[in-house]
Amino acid sequence: MSNKTTVGLLFGGKSPEHNISILSAKNIFSAIDKDRFDVILIYINRAGVWHFCKDGMLLENGDDPKTVTYIGEKTQVSLSQNANDRQLIDATSGEVIAKIDVLYPVLHGNFGEDGSIQGFAKLANIACVGCGILGSAVGMDKDIVKRILRDAGIGVADFVTLRKAYNEDMNYEEVIAKLGKELFVKPANLGSSVGVSFVADENAYNQAVEVGFSYDTKVLVEEKVTGREIECAVMGNEIIEASVIGEILPKSSWYSFENKYVDEDGAKLAIPAQLTPAQAEKARNTAIETYRLLECRGLTRVDMFLLADDHIIVNEVNTLPGFTKVSMYPKMWEAAGLPYQQLVTKLIELAIEEHQKMNALMLI
Repeated sequence: MSNKTTVGLLFGGKSPEHNISILSAKNIFSAIDKDRFDVILIYINRAGVWHFCKDGMLLENGDDPKTVTYIGEKTQVSLSQNANDRQLIDATSGEVIAKIDVLYPVLHGNFGEDGSIQGFAKLANIACVGCGILGSAVGMDKDIVKRILRDAGIGVADFVTLRKAYNEDMNYEEVIAKLGKELFVKPANLGSSVGVSFVADENAYNQAVEVGFSYDTKVLVEEKVTGREIECAVMGNEIIEASVIGEILPKSSWYSFENKYVDEDGAKLAIPAQLTPAQAEKARNTAIETYRLLECRGLTRVDMFLLADDHIIVNEVNTLPGFTKVSMYPKMWEAAGLPYQQLVTKLIELAIEEHQKMNALMLI
């Protein structure tokens, strides 16, 4: 019998970030220490059906974020929700394929990064990489993140929230009177810049709001912030660590989906960012405090703006950041002296540590 820890690597999913999830999982699967971990690949298709991947990470268009597709042989499975079973079961034959020790969700966006998978893992009593239910759910919602940080005295961009149920027709003139004419319009619960628009006139604004509501029932409208786009990779449970600071230098006026994943020259990444020691320390401290306030565990990337007066604005958090070949989170840790494979191992160890700590509590 193997003494290795069995890791269920979940990828794909129902979110519009499905393809980015596949690319992230490809890199994690390649990097994970196979001497320590047995990896079970579990692909979730766009309809939400779970599959055990028999052929490993077999992809078509494996470097293209727009067209990448999993093409390997796969079998429909279910994961037992019964506490302590940990069984991945063939949905047709009923055969137990594996017993999962740790779930590693590489599911960006809804149905994976929003507390859904984390809640399932808690019911099934399986360790799960990353934030728990609360940190995931809170971190996914840009509106709630801003309210929590603002109330704690951490700088955020000024914003208004539109809810389709009762104020989707908020007057454009009222919005620009509060936020200015240059605006970002975002679905409240998506990442990877999916559905995000930069607008500077009423017609573009109305179109952007319509796009936002096609992805979510809640849309965030933010003022444009002029500053340097910096990021920090944060990791830990009770003991929290912050990486070196990275900076994004987009070719266009903002860091769009195309700049992130499609156009290899869409942005330059400066790791570490050219900051003074005081600026870097302030950014790391802000990232750690944000992590604490949002009840994060395991890992989170904190995206910020550094203003000309050295004031820091927290833009967004990403509780399951990308691990593609251009993703900042692993690059910042590598620059801090933690190689990719060791980073993945550390994240799995943190999941086991948090799971053991929670199981030791008297919850009944």
